[in-house]
Amino acid sequence: MRPGSRTRLCHRLVAHPAGKGKRRSMSERDFIALLDGAHQRELIDAREWLTVFLRPAHSPDLNPVEGVWADVKPSLANLAVVALDRLEALVRNRLKRLRYRPETLDGFIAGTGLALGNPTSP
Repeated sequence: MRPGSRTRLCHRLVAHPAGKGKRRSMSERDFIALLDGAHQRELIDAREWLTVFLRPAHSPDLNPVEGVWADVKPSLANLAVVALDRLEALVRNRLKRLRYRPETLDGFIAGTGLALGNPTSP
């Protein structure tokens, strides 16, 4: 979110195909890349519009993404999806719909208690 602009949803969906001997979660390399990207202070500081909120490791009450998934999951309930790519397409579709509902996204952020006004960088 950027003060004065509508809240936007940016997401990356990573599919891990099931099967014997196949990874079903993020790899160590995935975690390292995520942590490296998140801790690039110079990249954060170079972007006036970017604010990073540091949260405790497990804090669903402070995570607006929990609101996103709570909104998306009911529309996926009771689906019999045969192929992973079809499920992936459905999830992408539901997330894309949220991109055009800034008031809903604002609600997810407000539900965490994070400021919607002019946030300050840590």
